[in-house]
Amino acid sequence: MSIARYSLIAAAVLALSACGKQQPASDSTASAPAQAPAAQGGTDGDTVKLGHAAPLTGNIAHLGKDNEYGVKLAIDEINEAGGADIGGRKVKFELISEDDQADPKTATTVAQRFVDQKVVGVVGHLNSGTTIPASKLYSDAGIPQVSPSATAVAYTAQGFKTAFRVMANDAQQGKVLGEYAVQKLGAKNIAIVDDRTAYGQGLADEFEKAAKAAGGNIVKREFTTNQETDFNAILTSIKGAKPDLIFYGGMDAQAAPLKKQAKKLGINAKVMGGDGTQTPEFIKLAGPDAEGQISSSPGQAKEDMPGGKEFLAKFKQKFGTDVQLYAPYCYDAVKVLIEAMKKAGSTDPAKYLPELAKTDYQGVTGKINFDEKGDIKNGAITLYTVKGGKWTVLEVVNGDPAQ
Repeated sequence: MSIARYSLIAAAVLALSACGKQQPASDSTASAPAQAPAAQGGTDGDTVKLGHAAPLTGNIAHLGKDNEYGVKLAIDEINEAGGADIGGRKVKFELISEDDQADPKTATTVAQRFVDQKVVGVVGHLNSGTTIPASKLYSDAGIPQVSPSATAVAYTAQGFKTAFRVMANDAQQGKVLGEYAVQKLGAKNIAIVDDRTAYGQGLADEFEKAAKAAGGNIVKREFTTNQETDFNAILTSIKGAKPDLIFYGGMDAQAAPLKKQAKKLGINAKVMGGDGTQTPEFIKLAGPDAEGQISSSPGQAKEDMPGGKEFLAKFKQKFGTDVQLYAPYCYDAVKVLIEAMKKAGSTDPAKYLPELAKTDYQGVTGKINFDEKGDIKNGAITLYTVKGGKWTVLEVVNGDPAQ
C-alpha cells in the first residue's frame, strides 16, 4: 500500500471525517494544561505526552478509532481527577494520536514523530504489521511500548526490553482455533486463506500447525491482500477441494465479503477467523450471511471481564457508540504505563521501564503480569459464533501464551 498523508491528532480537537460512518466525531486527545518549561524525562512541566497509533483512516478505521477512544477514556479520567501523583507532583497527560494507516512504512514515520516529540510511552500499534517495524525505533529510543492488539509472536520475540502487550499472542490463539476446528467441529478437510500481513499470515500459520497436529488435512492454502474485497476466484478454487471448513487470517473488512461470497457460491463449509473478524462491524458488513461464523478473540468476553460492564457503560456514555474490539485493552495499557510511573516516582522512560516489566495490575480486562518477553501471562482465548445476529460465546480457554 502506498503512503498517503498521515494526520497528527494533538491536544486540539480534530474531527476525523474518514471514521464518521462508524462513530460520531469527537476530539482525539485528552485535554491538557498549558505547557510549562521543559523538564526531565520528556515532560513539559507537569504535562507529559503519551503516544497512540492506529489506522484512523481506511477500511479498518472503525477499529483504530475504537483503540483511540479506549486510550482517551483512560487519560481523560486521570486528568479530570487532577492528574496522577508521580514523584510527589501531580502529572497530567497529553494524548498524541497518529494515523499509521495500517501501513508498515507509515508506522515507522509515525514512530519517529513520537520519538522526536519526546513522548514518554506509546500505546500501539493496532496491527502486528505496523507494531513490529515501529518497535525497533521505540527500542532504540528507550521508549516503552504497550500494544493492546498486536498478537503476532514476532513482536515480542525480537527481544526488545521496551515491548509489551496486554493480550495473548497468536501462538496461543492459533492453537486454540486449530484444535477447536478439528476436535470440536469435526473438520477433516480444511482450506486456509490469509491476507499476507504479519497478523493474518502469522495467525493462519499457527492455525495450520495446530490443525495438522490435531489430525486435520489442509486441502488448499490461498492468499489475498488486506485491501481486496473480491474473493470469487479464490473461493471457486477452494470449492473444488470440498473443504469442511475455511479459515481466514485477516480483518473484518475482508472476512465479511469472503463469508458473503462463499454463501453465494453455495459453499457449505464452516467459516472461521481470529480476533480481527470478531467485531460488530463484521456482522454489519456480512448481514444475514454472518450467521454461523466462528471467531476467536484473546481475553474474556467484554461483558465477562472483571471491569467489563462498567467499562462498556462508561465508553457508551462518553462516545455514544459501543466498543468494537480492543478498547478495553487500550484503556488497561494506559493504566499499566502510568502505574509503572507511579511506582518509579518518575515519568522518565529509563526510570519507569524496570517497573513496567514487573507489572502486577488488576485491569478491566483481567490480571496483567508480563513474562520475560513482554507477553501477558495466563492469557485467555474466547471462541464465539454469530447466532441471531449477535456474537455468542462458545468456549473460553485459559493458559499461558505459547513460548
